Amino acid sequence: MGIVSGRCFAGNAALLGCADVIIATENSNIGMSGPAMIEGGGLGTFKPEQIGPSGVQSGNGVIDILVKDEAEAVRAAKRYLSYFQGSIAESVQPWRCTDQRQLRHAVPENRLRVYDVRTVMLGLVDSESLLELRASFGAGILTALARIEGRPVGIIANNPKHLGGAIDVDAADKAARFMQLCNAHGLPIISLTDTPGFMVGPDIEAQAQVRHVCRMFVVAAHLSVPFFAVVLRKGYGLGAQAMTAGGFDAPVFTVSWPTGEFGAMGIEGYVRLGFRKELEAAAPGAERDALFKKLIDQQYENGQATNMAATLEIDAVIDPAQTRSWLVRGLASAANSPAAPATRFVDTW
Repeated sequence: MGIVSGRCFAGNAALLGCADVIIATENSNIGMSGPAMIEGGGLGTFKPEQIGPSGVQSGNGVIDILVKDEAEAVRAAKRYLSYFQGSIAESVQPWRCTDQRQLRHAVPENRLRVYDVRTVMLGLVDSESLLELRASFGAGILTALARIEGRPVGIIANNPKHLGGAIDVDAADKAARFMQLCNAHGLPIISLTDTPGFMVGPDIEAQAQVRHVCRMFVVAAHLSVPFFAVVLRKGYGLGAQAMTAGGFDAPVFTVSWPTGEFGAMGIEGYVRLGFRKELEAAAPGAERDALFKKLIDQQYENGQATNMAATLEIDAVIDPAQTRSWLVRGLASAANSPAAPATRFVDTW
């Protein structure tokens, strides 16, 4: 674990970059070279404050936890370390959580409306136990450490407020590295899935999307810790498979809320491509719009969570209010199973 307050350049930055987690204060500056080295290399003259300020290094993922000052850095360090010290007995610290019935209202009935997935995360875990990592980087996926009935876990969650939950380069890197961290320290992983798939298009491919997103598959294939998947809404394409450790059958269990919807790709895109001739044959305007809506409704019905459970593609469709109890039972079951040997966290990507 690395903690930075003030300037951290050259060799010190190299040591810092080897840490599993970096906690830094707002007044920190982090760089592989300081002003003297930059000037000596003929690359210009800069003040220390211009090189790797905390806002830049938090936004690009170098800093995992950004804090106000040194006192808060110490508190963050103690809290971070606590997740790797084992479970907390209820007699030591009572397990408290929000009213689980509130989760029934976390995902809007209108499938086109966004919501804050942090509300789901906070609702599922023990009160005041959620610690988000790299909050300013890779906005498409949230990663956090937390506790459920005292047991430490790692959580990855798609963020529907960013690209509708599509997984881009930064989000994939963030998720893959977090899974490595959890695996190295023996923390079970919980995935809250709501994605239309991997982000697509010429611009994203120019960023080496293929290399970055496939990190999630490679890391998942080497996990030795229990993995649980809860589909909140969208479970489409390869992106959903990446969020479920490689496929819906890979986790200890994959369950869905009633709002879950599944398919090889997003419904709207599937209809536009798969029924292009039918849509072009319809008169432009009201007739074509009505046909498009009819086809959307048909495909949504086919891809509903209940149909997926009926064909054994997923394990169950559950009441959102029962999600925490499902996770508690799953964690207890996994804890009683023979554990695979833990692996050292070596980020080789």
